[in-house]
Amino acid sequence: MFVLIGILVVFGSVIGGYMLHGDIAVLWQPGEFLIIGGAAIGSFLIANPLSVVKQTIAGVLGTLKGAKVSKKSYIELLQMLYEIFQYAKREGLIALESHVEDPKSSSIFSKYPSFLANHHAVEFLTDTLKTLLSGGVPAHDLEELMDLDIEALHEEESVPPAAIQVVSDAFPGLGIVAAVLGIITTMGAINQGAAVVGEKVAAALVGTFLGILLSYGLVGPIASNVAYNVGKESRYILAIKASVLSFAKGAPASVAIEYGRRTIDPSNRPTFKETEEAVKKG
Repeated sequence: MFVLIGILVVFGSVIGGYMLHGDIAVLWQPGEFLIIGGAAIGSFLIANPLSVVKQTIAGVLGTLKGAKVSKKSYIELLQMLYEIFQYAKREGLIALESHVEDPKSSSIFSKYPSFLANHHAVEFLTDTLKTLLSGGVPAHDLEELMDLDIEALHEEESVPPAAIQVVSDAFPGLGIVAAVLGIITTMGAINQGAAVVGEKVAAALVGTFLGILLSYGLVGPIASNVAYNVGKESRYILAIKASVLSFAKGAPASVAIEYGRRTIDPSNRPTFKETEEAVKKG
């Protein structure tokens, strides 16, 4: 929602301010839009494989919805981890095997849809629990395994915002390309009088204007927003890591999830009391 508001403010302010001094019709230059937009999309497709293109589109659409994680989803995560740890303490680790092999049909995991919707988190937790089930893995080795997984995941999720930022950085240059092409057509019409030349120069300058505006007013901020969401969502994985590692070291379920709660960013972190009440209800 705030992304849409921001876009309206940016374009409303720029276009509204221009209308106070000039004719808005001058800014309508389809040729410039085609050159800049087409070149930006084409260069993006050249630079990135299909998987990254899909991730980037999903990331951009995600900015309209905001980060997937919220205080509610964190509470559900802590409830679920508490239930898993209690179940493992009561029934033994081996009893978790059927749950981690097929999380969607698990009587525990199926109660927490926000967790199941996060496929990275599901894979991370189930793979880690499978490692625990195999036995003989010291806590420090388990932590190293989880860190390797988190590093690989972070590297993958950092690609879309970086790809968007590259396009943002290219827009001013593409605006210059459009402007240069406009000047070339202007030079071809130099003998047609000042009015025609002035019109073509104005059209060329729209290219420069559009490239700079799209870079700093739209695409760059979107890249920052996608990166922000990635950072927020990585905290979800870190909460799982902290809780599972604490449990692997022998901590009670209530203590293990407290380790996870402390890693949550303050804006989404449930209080100790909220967590306590949630696990009691669960």
